Amino acid sequence: MATGCPAVARLPLVGQATRSVSNLPEKKLAPEHDYRFEPKSVEQHIESSANQLFATEIARGLGLTLRYFFKKPATVYYPFEKGPLSPRFRGEHALRRYPSGEERCIACKLCEAVCPAQAITIETEPREDGSRRTTRYDIDMTKCIFCGFCQEACPVDAIVEGPNFEYSTETHQELLYNKEKLLSNGDKWEVEIQKNIEAEFLYR
Repeated sequence: MATGCPAVARLPLVGQATRSVSNLPEKKLAPEHDYRFEPKSVEQHIESSANQLFATEIARGLGLTLRYFFKKPATVYYPFEKGPLSPRFRGEHALRRYPSGEERCIACKLCEAVCPAQAITIETEPREDGSRRTTRYDIDMTKCIFCGFCQEACPVDAIVEGPNFEYSTETHQELLYNKEKLLSNGDKWEVEIQKNIEAEFLYR
């Protein structure tokens, strides 16, 4: 009759099982796959290059921004501030007078003839001394291309393009300048116009 602990009776089986496992051939495990050396496809190369280029351009843009961030701004707060104008600036037209008050225009019509846009209309009449004077001097500012030919053709510096560039209007009719309007512009800007003419005298 078998007596005693059942665990003791099973000990030979445990030892036998252990010996059988230790006698098994050692199984070789496959090495882990290294994806770093896996060849890339064309799409992956394109994506990688695009990401590098994008990052490079972002860095360059940020560098450019930081370089100019602390510099003096190149813009002005128009209309509260205005930049300098060249003496040759071609702005709103004006008819000039002599210091005596007499009109400079001698009604030669060279400005009307040279105007490529046909924006100038002049009518004249003779004076008592045989010279001519203008009875009508109109400029259609909606046709004018601001080429400056009228100013260059004038032998007495009567018609000029002044320094004003703020003359927007609400109606088309306001841009049809007559002689009175042009003379008024000349009286208003005579000092600045004369200064600009003297500044560019050598180049005319």
